[in-house]
Amino acid sequence: MSAEATTEERASILLVDDMEDNLIALEAVLGSLNEPLVRARSGEEAMKALLRQHFALVLLDVRMPGMDGFETAANIKRLDQTKDVPIIFLTGAEDDSGYAFRGYATGAADYLTKPFDPWVLRAKVTVFLDLHRKNQQLERVLAQEQADYHQVNAQLAELEKQLGGDTPPDPQTLRAQVRELRQLLARGRVN
Repeated sequence: MSAEATTEERASILLVDDMEDNLIALEAVLGSLNEPLVRARSGEEAMKALLRQHFALVLLDVRMPGMDGFETAANIKRLDQTKDVPIIFLTGAEDDSGYAFRGYATGAADYLTKPFDPWVLRAKVTVFLDLHRKNQQLERVLAQEQADYHQVNAQLAELEKQLGGDTPPDPQTLRAQVRELRQLLARGRVN
């Protein structure tokens, strides 16, 4: 993360693994990104965390007691509030080769085997964090454009009301209102 990033741009990462050593390793690899890292030691804990806060990314172990990674991913993708959160599956190299296919089938964005290359993991996570920030930026731009659109509509309705009234509108006031509308429309084109 760049030094200029604001608190709003910080993107939490959910680390889901039942093994303490694996969580420590993930924190060591991703700590230099200076993003909030949240631990969950089971699929159930992961779901609770996802319902409490927004995450940019989930790193999810496949093999866990209780709800395994595949079930957890299916539950994440099933909920409206979490369905768009990307998931990177992490699994042991000795696991069934069909796990990768099953992982992608449940909605995983990526799949890595342990032991993973720390540089590769950090690079992949960085890409997802950048995508998350760009999506947030796009949402802010769209919200501003929608607010501007509503403001333009309200001002046009006011102009129509003035023009349809019994007394002729003041030309100075009309010019000022038209100038305001032009500024709003110009701002929309710049973004």
